[in-house]
Amino acid sequence: MTTKCLLISDLHLNHPEEKAAIWLQEELQRVYEQRAQLFILGDLFEAWIGDDAATPVGQWLQQQLGVLASADIPMYFLHGNRDFLVGTQFLESCGVQLLTGPTVVNMQQGPTLLLHGDELCTDDVAYQQFRQQVRNPLWQQQFLSQPISERIRQAQEARAASKEHTSQAAESIMDVNEQTVVAMFEQHQVQHMIHGHTHRPNLHRYGAPDGSQDHEKTRLVLGDWYRAAAPHWLDERIEVPTAKD
Repeated sequence: MTTKCLLISDLHLNHPEEKAAIWLQEELQRVYEQRAQLFILGDLFEAWIGDDAATPVGQWLQQQLGVLASADIPMYFLHGNRDFLVGTQFLESCGVQLLTGPTVVNMQQGPTLLLHGDELCTDDVAYQQFRQQVRNPLWQQQFLSQPISERIRQAQEARAASKEHTSQAAESIMDVNEQTVVAMFEQHQVQHMIHGHTHRPNLHRYGAPDGSQDHEKTRLVLGDWYRAAAPHWLDERIEVPTAKD
């Protein structure tokens, strides 16, 4: 049984020959050699318009992850804000299990919430409205029913609008809202949280009211490819609840 795991997010893969893909391939080789768990916490791809719209990087990753799947290596995926349309067809072909939304797992530090992190950035009201729209199953069904060419066009328009919004929005609203973080801790009854999305890798500590370290809360933000492509390896096995749990 594996005693190691790798957590990654925000690689924003575009092409199998780019540096991010080469870096990932090296890390996946380590996962294979050590029979480690793999957790992908969203934005693995720069964009994804449906499992039926094959891309070179998607096909490449399918091969890479297939090798791990053949070795019975546990792999898990959370949707991000760029790859929320990754479906069960693609994931099953890779041997990867989908974690549907924020998921509480058991770690040595105690119950820990895994999530992409965009749901914490509630100061960005325009983005949260967009997120609510595109995460709606009806909207997704309608989008995926369109020809691939039309999906590509709409995705390009949405990406351009997103870049314009990001360039004009205040830097502060692109980070998490601390009240939302506290509410998330309380909602899921955990003391620890791990996410990506913000591209601001750090370990945040929240002191307990009584000053006790036993009740201290932590929020670990994973690094992204652009700024800090450092893999987050842990010397432990993460216990993921099954559907019946």
